[in-house]
Amino acid sequence: MSGAGAPRPPRDVVDLEIVEDRTQRSRADEGFLRVRRLLLRNVYGDGGRSEPYPCDIVSRIRTDAVAVVVYELGSGGAAGAGRRTVRVALKTGFRAPLFFRRRQALTQPDARLYGAIAEIVAGMLEPEDVGPDGVDRRAVHECLEESGIATTPGRMEPLGAESFPSPGVADEKVHFRACEARLDERGAPQGDGSAMEEGGGVVVSTVQEAIAACRTGDIPDMKTEIALLRLCDRIGYLPGLGCFVDELPADLAARWRPLGIDRRP
Repeated sequence: MSGAGAPRPPRDVVDLEIVEDRTQRSRADEGFLRVRRLLLRNVYGDGGRSEPYPCDIVSRIRTDAVAVVVYELGSGGAAGAGRRTVRVALKTGFRAPLFFRRRQALTQPDARLYGAIAEIVAGMLEPEDVGPDGVDRRAVHECLEESGIATTPGRMEPLGAESFPSPGVADEKVHFRACEARLDERGAPQGDGSAMEEGGGVVVSTVQEAIAACRTGDIPDMKTEIALLRLCDRIGYLPGLGCFVDELPADLAARWRPLGIDRRP
């Protein structure tokens, strides 16, 4: 996403009006999403081939993305009984595809009405985001645009390997990063100047509260839950216990191993 202009104040979106439905006269290979409608056939190692079968593949105009957990480590204070805490900053925004679910005939109707949701900072990789530092540079841009956090590529921490959100339909791949920051010193989100991103804001919560909200559906975003759990693994935090590994009894702490995420240096 490219940013421009002054930050806009949050505005609540209460409804959506369809000004024009371009579906019937649009080609599958134009627009923000591109659809390839293919007839495929598997070629096997023994030389055989399967029967042809249809396969639609959805691509965005920028195929891949970066998702960033912006977090802060705290001492906990009196309320935390001296234990250190982890807080995270989540962007909020209105999501039209989720809103329109209320107008669909669903096999399993939604128990809630979706519209604005909270999620971690994220954005598409742009053509200039090439080279080994390209993902981190884009992550810095998105942090300022969506959370008001100014940072640098050198402060970006990897959160494991990339992941495909919906590999049976789309070819998008998400790169995961984390960034430690002083959340109470953040500025206003810059936004990207589009009406689609109007109404966005930032909420701060403990990482336990955010993970719990993912589990209850209050934060219905899969990448957010994945990234929050990866962050906990990286920093050695046990959200179910509300403590760090080094706060455990020595025999338990010695048995802990991160699940494929390098610990903080």
